[in-house]
Amino acid sequence: MVLCKKWVLAKAFHGKVTAENFRLEEEDISDKLKDGELIAEAVYLTVDPYMRVGSEAGNVVGNAMGGEQIAKVIVSKNKQYPVGSIVRMRAGWRTHTLVTDAEKQIQRSAEMGDLPLSLMLGAMGMPGMTAYFGFLKICEPKEGETVVVSGAAGAVGSLVGQIAKLKGCKVIGFAGTDEKCDWLKKDLGFDFAYNYKKVDVDTALKEAAPNASVDCYFDNVGGMFTVKVLNHMKLFGRVSICGSISNYNDTSLPTGPLPFFNILKSQLKIEGFIVLRWYAIWEEGEKAMLQWIKELRAGPDVPKWKKITYCYEIVFICLA
Repeated sequence: MVLCKKWVLAKAFHGKVTAENFRLEEEDISDKLKDGELIAEAVYLTVDPYMRVGSEAGNVVGNAMGGEQIAKVIVSKNKQYPVGSIVRMRAGWRTHTLVTDAEKQIQRSAEMGDLPLSLMLGAMGMPGMTAYFGFLKICEPKEGETVVVSGAAGAVGSLVGQIAKLKGCKVIGFAGTDEKCDWLKKDLGFDFAYNYKKVDVDTALKEAAPNASVDCYFDNVGGMFTVKVLNHMKLFGRVSICGSISNYNDTSLPTGPLPFFNILKSQLKIEGFIVLRWYAIWEEGEKAMLQWIKELRAGPDVPKWKKITYCYEIVFICLA
C-alpha cells in the first residue's frame, strides 16, 4: 500500500478563504497494479488564483483541491513510464496518484536540462500560458506600444511584462508594495512601476502614458482600478481581461460602473478569456517560453531584465 495525503475542499468558498475551507485526509492506494497502471508521487504542486473561483476550477466540496503537479513515477506497470519518469498531470493537492489511463491523465515532462522542474508549472505551466496566449493573442502588441499590467508582480503579470519588453513595448506595472515595484523595475525591466496603494492610477498614467496613450492593458484585478485605466486608453486600444482579484472575496457579483462612452469613443476591444481555449496549441506557448528562458538566462552581455524570471508568492501546503 502507498499512503496518500490530500487536501480536500471541506467548505465552499464564500468571502475570505480560511483554514476552515480545507481538510487534510489520508487514503491508501494499492500498489498491486494492472498492466498499464502506475503510481506517481508529487514533486511540485500549484496554488493559483484561478482556484479561488471554486467549481469552475474543478473544485467540489469533498474532493481534493484541483490543480497541476509535477510528479515522479514510483511504481509502474507501464512500459512508456518506468519508475523514475517525470510527468505532469492535473492531480491536484495530493501526495500520490494512481494513474489508470496514462494517455489521458499524464504528460511527459519537457526536456528541461539543468533548469528547475518547477518551471513546468510556472513560466511553462498555467501561469505562463495565461501570460503568453492571453497577452499575445488578444492584445497583439506591436513594437513601440505602451502596455499597462495590473497585478504586475504576480505569477501572470510579471511574465506579461517581460514578454511585452521582449516585444519592444514600453511597460507600466502596478503592484501593492514598494518592494514589488522596485523588483519590477530593477529585475524585470519595467519602464514604470507604481504602488497603487500610494499613487492614484490617474496620476500615475498621466505621468507614464500622457494624453491617453495606453495601447494595451492586461487586467488581473478588475474593479475601479480597471475603470480608471480604461479612461487612459488610446484609439483602438486592446484590453485582455485575465482576472478580477479585487472582487474574488465579494459575496455578490459587481455590477459596474464602466466608462461606456469612453469605450465607444476610443473604439476599444475588450476581451475576457479562459486560457484553456488555446489548449490545442498549448505546445506552441511551452516551446516559446522554454526557448526564451534558455536563450536569455546566461551571459554577462544579457541585461538582467532580459533573463526571463518567474517569481511569485508561495503558499505553503503541509502534506507531511
